[in-house]
Amino acid sequence: MVRNSRDVTNAELSVLQVLWQHGPLTIRSITEILEPERVDAYYSTVKKLLERLDAKEFVQREAKGIAFQYEAAIDRNDLVGRRLQEVAETLCEGSLTPLLTQLAQHHDLNKKQQKALMDLIDDLAKQEKR
Repeated sequence: MVRNSRDVTNAELSVLQVLWQHGPLTIRSITEILEPERVDAYYSTVKKLLERLDAKEFVQREAKGIAFQYEAAIDRNDLVGRRLQEVAETLCEGSLTPLLTQLAQHHDLNKKQQKALMDLIDDLAKQEKR
């Protein structure tokens, strides 16, 4: 499968997850969270990942003193939606129904999750009627 240059790699995703969880951070702070035992060894790797994410416009940076502080420029839900749409287009001819069906059938949804799913379906039905 050909990887779209706008895709987020697993390594880039780990950096984004840190930013989503902790908010804006410097390269060193991100590295300390990802690799606390080997900060110096992984600093340049994290820097490169941030450069790639910046080029893809998934992070933004702001100068804070002598360092840059990085912040996620894409919301976690937006990335989830984008990835699910890519899977749907690749495997399901663009339809999300098979994905939703598989998730619902093969993952035991608790009552709260079932209610959230039903509420979403109801809301979508109401919007369609408008």
